Amino acid sequence: MDQTVAVAHYPEGAGHATRMLAVAQAFEDAGAEIVLAGGGPGSRFIEHNGYEVFRAAPVDYIGDYQQGSLYRVLTRSLPYSAKRVIDLVRWLRREDPAALVTDDMFGAMAASLTGTPLYVVTHNAASYYDAAVEQVFTWLLNRYQLRTAESFLYPAVWPPDEGDPPGVTHVPPIALDPEGCPPPENDVEVLVVPSVYSTNFDVLAETLRTEGHDVTLVGDDRWEAVPALLPWIRAADVVVCSGYSTVMEAAVGGTSCVVYPFTDEQHGVTRVLERRGVRGFQVEHSVAHVARAVRHPPENPGHENGVERVADHVLADLP
Repeated sequence: MDQTVAVAHYPEGAGHATRMLAVAQAFEDAGAEIVLAGGGPGSRFIEHNGYEVFRAAPVDYIGDYQQGSLYRVLTRSLPYSAKRVIDLVRWLRREDPAALVTDDMFGAMAASLTGTPLYVVTHNAASYYDAAVEQVFTWLLNRYQLRTAESFLYPAVWPPDEGDPPGVTHVPPIALDPEGCPPPENDVEVLVVPSVYSTNFDVLAETLRTEGHDVTLVGDDRWEAVPALLPWIRAADVVVCSGYSTVMEAAVGGTSCVVYPFTDEQHGVTRVLERRGVRGFQVEHSVAHVARAVRHPPENPGHENGVERVADHVLADLP
């Protein structure tokens, strides 16, 4: 196969890069050439896995809003958004791929401007948010993605739900599972995985340790970077996390998961998990309640990895 597929990840946090690298590797396994774009902290993870990645201008709407409210969004994220679209337009014109697969709204805009066939892969939905401005923006974004994309692929650990954007195509959860990635050398009882926006996870880890648990805290001074987290999740008895990327990895890894949300999007995801009673997941909102849930974790989930489904869907569409 001589098709080149472009894969771009959103630049907020490493979870976006993790899931889109998993998708890119599925295209490689199917015989396609890939080119990668991103920016932000996630691109360091992709480079750690031995790939080159084009770094478009980064944006961080969540971080800017939390750190400086609307002023910081207007003076940082908004102008950088225009630069990001321009960067991605130039990248697409240079690479001239058969399609762009992305979870990045700015990548979707760049695909429209260059006439590149677009495939959106994201779980984002207006129903996750409480603030009216976030609901309206995400609703408009979903409508734009549905209108401009060949397909809107929606990776979910729940069955089709009333809160999903109408018109999406459900696929199983996505997890990075590269060949040859070694499992941990030692037993892992509790794996604690903070997101970029989590707080007090060091306190949480110490609380669990004082209760007698053997705790591995991803990202602390004792943690060494690994090509993929899934082998560690599979080896753990229970995972504690905030972000949806780790939720999907726990679903694919078959490991019970306690979800401790922080951002509006994370809270929105957990509402769906609770409403649909998704097996393998328990939602808690304080260190004490997380510790109690770890003592009595939910049963293990069981989901297939959706990366091959995404790659097969896109490649079947290409001429």
